[in-house]
Amino acid sequence: MNQYALLCLDNNPISIEQLRSELSVFTSKFDVHCADSIEDAHCALQYCLDNNQPVALVIASHHESFDGASFLIQLDKSPLTKSARKILVSCGQDIQAILSAVNEGRLDHCLTKPLQDNLVYKTVQKELTTFVVEHDKENLLSYSLILEQQRLLRAHIDQKMASYQAGFISDHHRLSDAQLAEQVIDALSQFFADNDENHAIRQYSSDHLLTIEGDENRFLWFITSGEVALYKKDELGMQREVVRHSKGNLVGGMSFVTGEPSFSTAITLTDTQVIKLDRDEFSQVMQSNTALLPLFTNLLLRHFNRRLQRSINTKLTLQKTLESLESAHQQLIEREKMAMLGQLVAGVAHELNNPIAAILRGTDTLTENIHQLVVRQNNSSEYQGDEILTRALSSRPSSTADERLRTKEAEQKMGDRRLAKKLVKLGLENDRLWIERIKRDKDQATADLIELENFHLTGATLRSINVCAQRIADMVKSLKGYARADDETFHSVDIHEGIEDTLVIFENKLKLHKVVKHYSDLPSIRCLPIALQQVWTNLISNAIDAFPDNGCLTITTRIAIREGKHWAVVEIKDNGCGISKALQQQIFALNFTTKREGNFGLGIGLSVCQQIIQQHGGTIEVESIVEQYTKMSVWLPIEAHA
Repeated sequence: MNQYALLCLDNNPISIEQLRSELSVFTSKFDVHCADSIEDAHCALQYCLDNNQPVALVIASHHESFDGASFLIQLDKSPLTKSARKILVSCGQDIQAILSAVNEGRLDHCLTKPLQDNLVYKTVQKELTTFVVEHDKENLLSYSLILEQQRLLRAHIDQKMASYQAGFISDHHRLSDAQLAEQVIDALSQFFADNDENHAIRQYSSDHLLTIEGDENRFLWFITSGEVALYKKDELGMQREVVRHSKGNLVGGMSFVTGEPSFSTAITLTDTQVIKLDRDEFSQVMQSNTALLPLFTNLLLRHFNRRLQRSINTKLTLQKTLESLESAHQQLIEREKMAMLGQLVAGVAHELNNPIAAILRGTDTLTENIHQLVVRQNNSSEYQGDEILTRALSSRPSSTADERLRTKEAEQKMGDRRLAKKLVKLGLENDRLWIERIKRDKDQATADLIELENFHLTGATLRSINVCAQRIADMVKSLKGYARADDETFHSVDIHEGIEDTLVIFENKLKLHKVVKHYSDLPSIRCLPIALQQVWTNLISNAIDAFPDNGCLTITTRIAIREGKHWAVVEIKDNGCGISKALQQQIFALNFTTKREGNFGLGIGLSVCQQIIQQHGGTIEVESIVEQYTKMSVWLPIEAHA
C-alpha cells in the first residue's frame, strides 16, 4: 500500500477504464481506487480511512444524471479528504455553477468533455505535484520520475535553503562566543589534520607582525590561542592601541572580505597560535564542509558586530566628553557674565548710596518735627492725632480678611459701615468713647475722624517713604552681593513685614489691580531677611508682569507639615497667562526668561530665588495652568537654621 491514494468517480464504465489507463503511470507512488457510483466512492473513502491512507486527489464526472460536483464539494467536511486536490470532469452542463465553485476555491480544476489527449494526465500530474509539495516536503525528490521534476527540484532547493537559514538563525545564535569559536576551531583543525601543505596552522612568538596599517592584506588569521593587539596611528603619527583580540577572534577580517588596505597594525603580544587562510584555502575549507559555512559566517558577523559596537560606544563616549566640555565652557561664560554684572552692580550701588542716606536722614528729621508740632496743640482730638500718627508709623500688616471681619463687628456696634471702616483703619474700633460719640453726634464724629485720617495718612506716608528708602538701601546691599560675598547673618524675623515692605515698592503698579492677603499666624522665621526680600521682589514682579487687564495678586501664608517637619509656606498667585508644562521645567534655569516682548528680563531672577531658598534649607515650587493662573510656593523650615 502506498502512502497516498487517488479516487476516480464516473458512472460510465468506459470512462472509468480510460481514467484507470491514463493514471496507471502514478501507481508507483499512489494507490488508484475507481468507483462507478456515489455509494462505491464512499466505500472507497471508508477503506482509505480504515487504513489511515490520506487521499491526495479525487476526479469526479458530472452530468445531468450524475452530480459529481456536489460529491467533490462535500469532501471538505472530512479530515481525510479535506486536503485532497479536486478535479471535476463536466459535459458542459451547469458550467456557470461549476466555474463559480472553482473560483470560490471549493474545486481545484475543471475539465470539459470531449477531453484532449493526455489532458487528464497533465492535469493530474500538476495537481499531485502541488499536493506533495504541500504535504510531503521531506520526500519531494522521490516523486521526480512521475511528477513535475522542475517544480519538485525547485521546492526541494527552497526547502533546504529555508532550513539552512532557519538553522543559521535559530541554532547558532544560541551559542556563546566561546562555544562558537570552539566549533570553528575543531572543524578547521580536522580539515588541516591530514592536509596542511601551506602550513595554515602556525605558531608565532610575541611581537610578530600580522598586518600593517595601509598595506594590502591577502590573509585571514583565526586566533586559536594567545593574544594580539591592534594599533592605529593618530594625526601625529603615534601608534595607539585600539583593541586586543584573543582566542576565537579574527584578525584582518575587514580587509580580507573587502579587499581594502589594512585598517590597523596587528602584533602578537604573547606566543600565539593561528590558522592562516588565503582566499583559495578559505574557499576549499568552506566547500568541503557545508556545516562550517554557517558557523564561520556567524562568527564573522559577530566579529563585525563587536567592531561596530566598539565604534558606537567610542562615539557615545566622545559625545559625552564633548558635551561636558561644552557645559564647562558655558559655565565659564556665565561666570564671566556674572563677574561683569558684579562690576556694573558695584558701580550702581555706590552711586545710589549717597541719595538714599539723605532720604533716610530727611524722613527721620521730618518725623521728629511733625511729632513736636502735633504735641504743641492743646485740643484732645489733635492730641489723639499724635497717637494715630505714631501708630501709623509703626503699624504691622494685616490681611484683608481680618480687616473685613473687624469692620463687620464695628458696624454691629454703631450701625454705620462707612464709619466702622474708618475706625478700623485708625485702630479705634474698640474705643468705647468714639463709639458713644458716633451714636451721640454722627456728623461731628465724622468730621473729627476725617481730621484724624489726615494724621493717619501723614504717618502712613512717612512710613512708606521710610520703607521705600530702606528698601532701596537693602536693594543696594543686595546688589553688592552680586559683586562680592554678603556678610548678612541669620536672625529671626516676621516674614509678613518683608512681604508688606515689598508690596509698598510695587504700590504704584498694584493700584490698578487687586491685592488679596490671607496671612496665618506664623512664628518668627530664622532667615536672611534681605535675601528673602529679593525673593519676594522677584516673585511679585513676575506676577505683575503676567497680569491681565484686571489682575489679582493673592498672597497666602500657612503652616504645613511635610515628611514630619514643620514648614512656613508663602504662596504668591496671579491670574495671568500661566506657564506651560514644558516651560515649567526650565524657569529656574540660568538665563531663561518668560518675559513677554518689550519687558526686560536677564533670566537670573528665579535662578537666584531658588539658590536663596535652598540656602535656607527650603524649596520653591511652581503650579500653573495656561490662561488661568500661576502660583509660586516658597517652603521655609520653621526650625532654627543650622
